[in-house]
Amino acid sequence: MPPVNRYLVLLLAVLAAAACTSKPWSPKNYTSNEELYKASLQRLHRGKIDDAIMGFEALTLDLPARDTLLSRAQYYLGQAHEKKGEHILAAQSWSRLMESFPDDSLADDALLLAGKSYRKLWRKSSLDATYGESALSTFNTLLALYPNSPLRDEAEKNIHQLETEFAKKDYDTGVHYLRRKAYDSAILYFKDVVKKYPQTDYSRQAQLRLVQAYDAISYKADRDDTCNALRENYPSDAQVREHCGTAPVATTAPAAPQTP
Repeated sequence: MPPVNRYLVLLLAVLAAAACTSKPWSPKNYTSNEELYKASLQRLHRGKIDDAIMGFEALTLDLPARDTLLSRAQYYLGQAHEKKGEHILAAQSWSRLMESFPDDSLADDALLLAGKSYRKLWRKSSLDATYGESALSTFNTLLALYPNSPLRDEAEKNIHQLETEFAKKDYDTGVHYLRRKAYDSAILYFKDVVKKYPQTDYSRQAQLRLVQAYDAISYKADRDDTCNALRENYPSDAQVREHCGTAPVATTAPAAPQTP
């Protein structure tokens, strides 16, 4: 074997032996919480997610309740779980930060991130909405507790998107019942859309469907009330004109003849 190749073989053998004898990363290798925090943060930035989770979890258990380092450990523990795709654990870590340190500068950031993590768990409006409800509640908590937060606009944007998804879920259920001619059930769902989500376009669509349902069961008064509301709120809408027609022109009764 040529000398150079022999040297490479020996070098690889030494490196392999070193890898086999090196100890696995452990929070116990650090003598202070500050050192462990810095090391865990480094592991997170280097993509060693499992190591980072171990380190930050150890800190959340060992740090005193009033230690300001605890809120940072909670925050980055959430980051580590999120990077690993563990959205529930991430949201829980961020929620605990807000609950334990409501006055911390990271509290509103943590709520926004927790809400986003819950949103990722509700990918389709047709699925169970438990996580969507958790997300909506979290964003609303941010607005209630931190009304002057610079994250307010982003929270409101998420709320509007979630409300649109909730409206779609109820609207689609109403359409399902309407197609099956279960008109009473359909009406209940469409009314819920109009009441709960008036700022979404599904409110308009639900009212149009209500007109269809009322026509099918000959509820003329309810149909007329719905059409009047549609004409008032959507005066230029072609679908409203198609379903409801134009508003009847009010006629003025002839004046009574004056007596001399």
